[in-house]
Amino acid sequence: MTAFTSVRRTALGALTIIAGALLVMPAQAQNYPISSGQRATAQQVSERGVPLEELAPNAPDTYTVKRGDTLWGISGMYLKRPWRWPELWGMNLKAIPNPHLIFPGQTLYLEKDGGYARLRTSRPGAASEPETVRVSPRTRSDSLADSALPTLKPHLIEPFLVEPLVVDEQTLLRAPRVIATTDERVLMGAGDRVYVRGDTASPMLAEAGEPRFYRVFRNAVALKDPMTGEVLGYEAQYVGKAELVRGESFEETPNGKGGYNAEYVPATVDLSATKEEVQAGDRLLPAPARAFMSYTPRAPEVEVDARVVSIYGSSAVAYGAQNQVVAINMGSEDGVEPGHVLSLMTKGDRIKDTTDKAKATVKLPSEINGTAMVFRTFERVSYALLLEIRNGVRVGDRLVNPK
Repeated sequence: MTAFTSVRRTALGALTIIAGALLVMPAQAQNYPISSGQRATAQQVSERGVPLEELAPNAPDTYTVKRGDTLWGISGMYLKRPWRWPELWGMNLKAIPNPHLIFPGQTLYLEKDGGYARLRTSRPGAASEPETVRVSPRTRSDSLADSALPTLKPHLIEPFLVEPLVVDEQTLLRAPRVIATTDERVLMGAGDRVYVRGDTASPMLAEAGEPRFYRVFRNAVALKDPMTGEVLGYEAQYVGKAELVRGESFEETPNGKGGYNAEYVPATVDLSATKEEVQAGDRLLPAPARAFMSYTPRAPEVEVDARVVSIYGSSAVAYGAQNQVVAINMGSEDGVEPGHVLSLMTKGDRIKDTTDKAKATVKLPSEINGTAMVFRTFERVSYALLLEIRNGVRVGDRLVNPK
């Protein structure tokens, strides 16, 4: 653990056990103490669904999933509070949160019984086997994950699955760096070639098992907790993608005295895509493995009282708008996970009471300002997409368990 990474924070408040949360608790989170009674309650909710009063006013009895649909969109179509989707969908304690069973072409059936509602992929009263989905033949094969229903519109969050990167300061300082460009150019773009030098202890090598694809980053900016001023991590600015062509090596050259000298030769790297021009000093880190990032929208299993740390990509803008991304001051070590839905709260401005002769300062109450969903987490920082907001979101605004 580096000097940057602080000791794990004190334990959060007592775990709030609600049936809907238990239904979707991932394997790694099931270390929390859960009594047999709590488990039985969760199982009961899984079997019965959600109360009818939780349904949206115009929730359809049947709906055929279309390409372009999202899990969040369908959740909002059926529920007043979309984060209760796991209960409506009927996930049980044996299942990790898994919306990957919903595909374009499937028909969803709303079953109402005894004051509760559930969604199925077979008609109410029919056999419990899921409906067969017919797909057109293709010349190539896709994995189920590629065609499964995404939680959010992919274009809104895909860039953030590789950018930005939150690291400790030393990780970026030790990463391989661009030291030279071709043709003595200062700035390089996609299709250009650059030369990279790695750390002495871990050079860039083109050997089996070594990374071949990289992401290029610049400028580790400190992310500070707006409440304490503590540095939570360093946000590295994403610049582009790169592919290793030749690893670092040593080349023997004549020394003019009948012998040879071993001269260092940096790694050769081709830039495959760039968001900004690459320059000397930029750093390279191995590209993450491709993963299907879809997750069930749900309420957190822990008590959340977070603050907005920054509005990504908007350093000159004071307010975040819908579909923008914000960084918050809680992460994986606080129990925050991708898919967690949070309510945004306004700060509650301080105003002067002009009706008071003394012009006393009064703090207005905090109000619910919308909804955000966490989609990427680091140890002490997470990124969330602003889904529905009434007013602009500012640094310091609160995010709490959904109301």
